[in-house]
Amino acid sequence: MADKGCVVVVGGNRGIGREIARHYADAGEEVVITCRDAERATTAAREIGGNTTGIALDLTLPREIGPALEPVGPVRHLVVVAIDRDDNRVKEYSIDRAIRLVTLKLVGYTEVVHALLGRLGPNSSIVLFGGLAKDRPYPGSTTVSTVNGGVVGMVRTLVSEIAPVRINALHPGIVGDSPFWSGKSLDHVVERTPTKRLATMADIVHAVSFLLENPAVNGIDLRVDGGWMTT
Repeated sequence: MADKGCVVVVGGNRGIGREIARHYADAGEEVVITCRDAERATTAAREIGGNTTGIALDLTLPREIGPALEPVGPVRHLVVVAIDRDDNRVKEYSIDRAIRLVTLKLVGYTEVVHALLGRLGPNSSIVLFGGLAKDRPYPGSTTVSTVNGGVVGMVRTLVSEIAPVRINALHPGIVGDSPFWSGKSLDHVVERTPTKRLATMADIVHAVSFLLENPAVNGIDLRVDGGWMTT
């Protein structure tokens, strides 16, 4: 029997995270979403509907993560989708921005797992969001590419450390209907994608659900990009 508990979506107030939360709320699950601001978290939870609650949590303040997650009960699934995009070029390198992103995605992600570990059951599962910048660096992506590569290493180690809880990483390509890409021309990406279509938020939700629900999938890095080719 599957473990009872809620679905926690860190970064579930907008974009892909919100769609993941909505998917599970619509399925009748108890859902907890987080974002940095308590008011926005509460508003988003009300808009998602169902049995959804919102709490404030800032991944860049890792010492505050445990206390922020205190109200959360048993956890069936955990999705950490919160990201931050950072164009940080070596020529004009910002140490503060680099430290913020490394803290958010490596220390923050790990601390969320640490804080909730005692509330995860043997059949629980986790999905962490990386990104394809780990394989496809671009000017200004040094920190982004590094932390996304770090997510791969994190999953490798946690597979053994938190067993039998399963953990996987998802690395989306360009998600054409996400708010971030609204109004931007992406024809050049479609041209290099064998499927001749961009990934959608629905595609990402489906992939997350697969990683969370399939009991034999553990320790993988799933790319969802339609086979996008760089050349």
